[in-house]
Amino acid sequence: MNDSGALLPWLVIREDDNGNRYRVGRYATEDEARKMADGLGERGHRQVYWVERASQTTTP
Repeated sequence: MNDSGALLPWLVIREDDNGNRYRVGRYATEDEARKMADGLGERGHRQVYWVERASQTTTP
């Protein structure tokens, strides 16, 4: 894993209504990532947002 992954281990992932998944951003803390995911989810779109910890094999 590169240095930025070590410093920003929390990911916000979006899945659209077609099942496509995208990494929205990387964050230093789980709380920061959850706040972002919650804020994006409140917009009322059909996309789903969630938080997960990055690993060396994560490549959305």
